[in-house]
Amino acid sequence: MNNSILLINSSSRIQGSVTRDISAQLVQQLQQQTGLSTIERDLADGIAFIDEQWVGANFTDPAERSAQQEAALAESDRLINELKQASHIVIAAPIYNFSVPAVVKAWIDQVARARVTFRYTENGPEGLLKGKKAYLVIASGGVPLGSEVDYASSYLRHVMGFLGIDDVTLVNANDLNRAANDHGDIQQQLAAIAAGEQ
Repeated sequence: MNNSILLINSSSRIQGSVTRDISAQLVQQLQQQTGLSTIERDLADGIAFIDEQWVGANFTDPAERSAQQEAALAESDRLINELKQASHIVIAAPIYNFSVPAVVKAWIDQVARARVTFRYTENGPEGLLKGKKAYLVIASGGVPLGSEVDYASSYLRHVMGFLGIDDVTLVNANDLNRAANDHGDIQQQLAAIAAGEQ
């Protein structure tokens, strides 16, 4: 059941992070509009990389998995359940060296699982997490979003679509942060984004 907002933070900075600040304000707007509760997942707290044991467990029929294999997939199962429960997903990601932080890639590897969040059909891959709305809150110190050296926003948008989430809004946290510093009405802009007007 889609009954929550999932906030995923990834910045290594806790204090002074633009993506953390803007995403928190966006979630507040979404809460006001939807009345939904929020699940917070901070990837900076640590997330496991997939390994040989994980891969072996993933390719084993669920009915035949050992207790050890089930344990290897336990974190992945938790992360996927968070996605399944959410109707709105807010991913806050700074751009590090032209792409997403390594913890974001590790999270994607944990949640992109064949037969669970996507499947292969005779017409190609099909995402299984349909009917959700995603917001990508991205900031960079020097990489313009949408430029030929921005490998973060297009990658995240593609991953969301691969999982079946086609309703994706890119939120340029750089611009919103500047608006806040210039005493712009950032709350009004975020409210418009949350309402789908921008």
